[in-house]
Amino acid sequence: MDVSKKIARHLLQIKAIKLNPQTPFTWASGIKSPIYCDNRMVLSFPDVRKLIKKELAFLSKEFGYFDAVSGVATAGIAHGMLLADELKKPFSYVRSKAKEHGRQNLIEGQVIPGQKVLVVEDLISTGGSSIKAVDALRAAGVEVVGVIAIFSYGFKRAAQTFADADCTYKTLSNYEDLIQIAVELDYVTEADVNGLKEWREQFT
Repeated sequence: MDVSKKIARHLLQIKAIKLNPQTPFTWASGIKSPIYCDNRMVLSFPDVRKLIKKELAFLSKEFGYFDAVSGVATAGIAHGMLLADELKKPFSYVRSKAKEHGRQNLIEGQVIPGQKVLVVEDLISTGGSSIKAVDALRAAGVEVVGVIAIFSYGFKRAAQTFADADCTYKTLSNYEDLIQIAVELDYVTEADVNGLKEWREQFT
């Protein structure tokens, strides 16, 4: 089994990803979705956490050399920290908005102008939060080598968002492999598959 399908299997088994085509979940954006992905669940399962950390480290090699790792708040912070620790590299994270007190930081931790930084997200849907973090780091004088994440919905909208920002992204697993594994594990039926594919097509 390839890495993408292996990761998808684990995410389903620990209920980090839930599928409910009949009763869709509501995302914070208001989007009605038959899938809900919460990769923070990975943190509670040591074996899966170790696997994710190892595979993120392996995939990170495809971005070439980088000096440091930066997570996207909030869900990307823990996974970014795990990756930075595995690679023995400095870590920072980017807030969704600057603090309203203290030093009013948008970026927490040390970033140095000229550094090459790899950004870590837990998942990529439309790509908006990722690129917001990329823009903040670039504004701080950092060279972002790309964004790495555990899972992607594979929206064409996201691909366009990253292309417009001239930013590369790579993920461990994806929507297509998730649906295939979900059918194999009887999480959904073959009859559900067309509906799941049609839902995703809304975001092309």
